[in-house]
Amino acid sequence: MTTLAYRSTGAGSPVVFLHGNPTSSYLWRNVMPSLPGRRLAPDLIGMGDSPRPDIAYTFDDHARYLDEWFDSLALDNVILVGHDWGGALAADWASRHPARVRGLAFTEAVVKPMTWEEFPPAGAEVFRAIKTSDAFPVEGFLSGLPPEYATTHHRPLLQWARSLPLGGEPAEVVARIEAFGRWLASSPSVPKLLVTFEPGFDTMLTPSMVEWCASTFAALEVVRRPEKAGHHTPEDQPEALAETLSSWLSTT
Repeated sequence: MTTLAYRSTGAGSPVVFLHGNPTSSYLWRNVMPSLPGRRLAPDLIGMGDSPRPDIAYTFDDHARYLDEWFDSLALDNVILVGHDWGGALAADWASRHPARVRGLAFTEAVVKPMTWEEFPPAGAEVFRAIKTSDAFPVEGFLSGLPPEYATTHHRPLLQWARSLPLGGEPAEVVARIEAFGRWLASSPSVPKLLVTFEPGFDTMLTPSMVEWCASTFAALEVVRRPEKAGHHTPEDQPEALAETLSSWLSTT
């Protein structure tokens, strides 16, 4: 079994923070300290300080390694907090382990298969190129982020980018997201939180997407923060995000 690297602090009921692309557990360094409970943030396989096995780094691969990590630490009664693909992995894990989940929070997460028309135009142009070309703009993906993310293996970064569920492809990822989407819509006993900010230029969850989430997911609270943030909300507004999470956790 490959053991994922992770950061951990505190004690009590576990709150697990899952990052996405192209980041690592470092994303949560300014969010975790002020929150209650046992806080854990793994590096996804091939990312951050986690091992880099010779695998395809598909959604299924990441989910499988996360399953082993949750089981190895015997994590139950879990609150999940996800960003980007970390939100998708959190919802996927929760939908397959509902008895072990106490709540789910996400921000700028991949939670719905999208048409190309639903995706922000500037992003659509970039991802069309990534999905149809062998070239991958690593520098562009890391632009504006702290240098600590630059050590991540490039293969999972590319695979994550190509896995974005646009226009019905990749079919296996679309099916996986649709499956956990059905759970999100039919689990009123599990409280959920979506945190949004005043959109920046690279925001993925457009206002229409937020409204879709609000009308589709059961027991979802939407908190619209007035601060401005781009896609990497834990980097742009960690204090505001932590404040909202802390308030929500106190009632969950």
